[in-house]
Amino acid sequence: MLTHLDAHGRANMVDVTEKAVTAREALAQARVRMLPSTLQMIVEGGHPKGDVFAVARIAGIQAAKKTSDLIPLCHPLMLTSVKVELRPDGDDAVLIEARCKLAGQTGVEMEALTAASVAALTIYDMCKAVDRGMVIETVRLLEKHGGKSGDYVADAP
Repeated sequence: MLTHLDAHGRANMVDVTEKAVTAREALAQARVRMLPSTLQMIVEGGHPKGDVFAVARIAGIQAAKKTSDLIPLCHPLMLTSVKVELRPDGDDAVLIEARCKLAGQTGVEMEALTAASVAALTIYDMCKAVDRGMVIETVRLLEKHGGKSGDYVADAP
């Protein structure tokens, strides 16, 4: 059963009023593939717009906090922690991991996925003038902990 549909098939926000407050955590990942020269420019701090990783990190954190404004049926959440980490992955990609935490009645998977996605989009935006062929790929949930449905850990790709 899809939890966002009522008995008549209409979309509704899930009622979490009676759910227990528990610790929740989610880890999401995104990868941006690019030319090796683009990654080198980012890592060496040679981008004329500034520190690409710092801007993407802030964008991801901000996006996690705004998830309910972007995805219609998401609950507004009081996040207690958002961490966005970016690092080179080989010589032609950036790997982004976003971890969100809270004590609440609903999970933080969408917030973590949104943070990773917007960080990836920010890298694309900042670097598109030098590399139009960048590809945002493998946006996915890696882990989810807490709540009634328990834990989830993704299989290795």
